[in-house]
Amino acid sequence: MKNSILTLLAVSTMLACKKSETTTVNQPMDSTAVAPSVDSPAVTADSTTVTGTTNTKVSLSDQDKKFADGAAQGGLMEVMMGKLAATNASDKNVKNLGEMMVKDHSKANEELKSWASTVGYTLPTSLDAEKQNKYDELKSKKGVEFDRMYSDLMVSDHKEDIAEFKKEAADGQEASLKSFASKTLPTLDHHLMEAQKTKSGIK
Repeated sequence: MKNSILTLLAVSTMLACKKSETTTVNQPMDSTAVAPSVDSPAVTADSTTVTGTTNTKVSLSDQDKKFADGAAQGGLMEVMMGKLAATNASDKNVKNLGEMMVKDHSKANEELKSWASTVGYTLPTSLDAEKQNKYDELKSKKGVEFDRMYSDLMVSDHKEDIAEFKKEAADGQEASLKSFASKTLPTLDHHLMEAQKTKSGIK
């Protein structure tokens, strides 16, 4: 019985207010309907930005690609050799040099990976044949022979690295990669200085 009365009341109320309710209900729904259309262009704009970023991959110059590939492989080799030095070296200064290389080059490698991810560029993840041979030869050395070879390699490699990073800082096309090269140069200069000092100290 109560249900019947409630139903009758509800129907009566709805009939009496049908017009005004329809208008009231429709208006919020209309404004809600407008909201997605406002959001939609924002989403489109976002995807356009992403597409634009990906397009940077296409516009990388040969210099940029060559530098990025070389820096990725060189950085990887520095970390691998540094780990060897930290465990295999007989001279304390050589061990310290290796630990510094692992720390600093790991950080630079992460920055380079972050750049590559942003522009959609695929970096090499392993050493080329020449660098792999250097690593394998170093791995076979022991004692003072290891210390000498490692410090020699660090001097020669960092001289090459500095030349390549300077070239990218001057001739590179991609702004953020040029910035990475410029920012990393002081660290490489410091590495070269420490490697030369370590090399001269090996008896």
